[in-house]
Amino acid sequence: MTVVVIGGGITGLSTAFRLKQRAEQNDFALECTVLEGSHRLGGKILTHRTDDFILETGPDSLLARKPAGIQLIRDLGIESEVVHSNQTAMQTFVLHKNKLVSMPKGTNMGIPASAAPLTRNRLVSPVGRIRALKDLVMPATPPTGDTSVGQFLKQRLGNEWVEMMCEPLLAGIHAGDLDELSLKATYPNFLQLGSENRSLIIASSKQMRAYKPPKKSSGRSAFVTLKYGLQTVVERLYDSLSGFANLQTDSPVERIEQVQDEKYLIHFVDHGTPSTLTADAVVCTVPADAASKLIRPVSQEAANQLAGVEYTSTATVLLAYDTASLPQGVKGSGFLVPRSEGKAITACTFMSSKWPNTAPKGRTMIRCYVGRRGQQEYLQQDDASLIQTVQTEISEILGWNAEPLLARVTRWNKAMPQYLVGHMDRVAKAEQALARDAGGVILAGSAYHGVGIPDCIAQAQRSAEQILNRIQQD
Repeated sequence: MTVVVIGGGITGLSTAFRLKQRAEQNDFALECTVLEGSHRLGGKILTHRTDDFILETGPDSLLARKPAGIQLIRDLGIESEVVHSNQTAMQTFVLHKNKLVSMPKGTNMGIPASAAPLTRNRLVSPVGRIRALKDLVMPATPPTGDTSVGQFLKQRLGNEWVEMMCEPLLAGIHAGDLDELSLKATYPNFLQLGSENRSLIIASSKQMRAYKPPKKSSGRSAFVTLKYGLQTVVERLYDSLSGFANLQTDSPVERIEQVQDEKYLIHFVDHGTPSTLTADAVVCTVPADAASKLIRPVSQEAANQLAGVEYTSTATVLLAYDTASLPQGVKGSGFLVPRSEGKAITACTFMSSKWPNTAPKGRTMIRCYVGRRGQQEYLQQDDASLIQTVQTEISEILGWNAEPLLARVTRWNKAMPQYLVGHMDRVAKAEQALARDAGGVILAGSAYHGVGIPDCIAQAQRSAEQILNRIQQD
């Protein structure tokens, strides 16, 4: 059987890796080609190692409680390189009236889960806190169908609480607008809490009490990375796949056609030369807008659904300083910036504090995020101007006026899929249409069932299993 994987990011490489594992376990022949349009593999995972700095320009960690990511690390034999976030630097701040205010403890993703954030909270006014307390006496309002995260939470907790306590964190993960993001697609846990309980606060409190955190002695944390950066995963995948899969870069795919005997003809450009490959199965892991164009010849209905998935652009700005030049060091993991603050920076991670392995001794490094849905204007600046804008805001917020030793901008154009209201229905319709029209073409990637690294890996594994099922049926 011949399989072509379109896209050499974490989803595509993980798909090929799972196919390799299963082919070896079951002792069957499988030909696999990965076609990547750009000059490098890894997609959004991009680590630069410079002067003892570990510069993560894409994702900097993965969520440990989602098992697919950790399992892949084990399978690749690099578990010894896992680094846990600094447990003494867990405090998160929120920018409020141009000052950093500590995020109150006792919340569950911004939802109050104890009395503390409702009584001692510098981010929300007394009026806003009283409004949030109404959730305790309001009648149940279980969501009917899909709704936005913002609408659901504001109905229960009020506008001010959501805008200051929930929106910077929840919307920030997707670089989205909380009033547009689908509750069902992004935070189904909230949907369950709202459907099964009268009060969101009481339900959140129960959930927090029922959660049993790992013992401190284990050294575990919610997020993990690797000693020399997440690029290590890509490098190990490349090494493992060499000899099994043909990994081709600079090979953008133009379209997929269905030919006789349920086979597919993939038209691509191989380093400037038009080429084709014939495959029994195709896993398409590129962004939804690109996938829409590729699959249109085999399923117009699926293509139309994918064309409706919207994206937003972001940028990361890494700044490194001589610690001795700063008026004060950084404490905590970083800060979030509500939309109401009107800043270019949407969030900032104190990298050398949260991840001490990323900077050498005597150096302080931070990573600032710019751009989110409805706030793209700062991305129009060139790199030098964007660095200056970020430096100015950091000076205002942290009081740092020293020149950075290192400054690097990485732009991610149309890189963040927006799971808008109705997203899950859209994806289901696309998958159903594709299964009907071209059963050997499978969709996977951040545009569909989760944007995190473990989500993408899990989708890759499911895609590989679908292909293996086809082999068994044949």
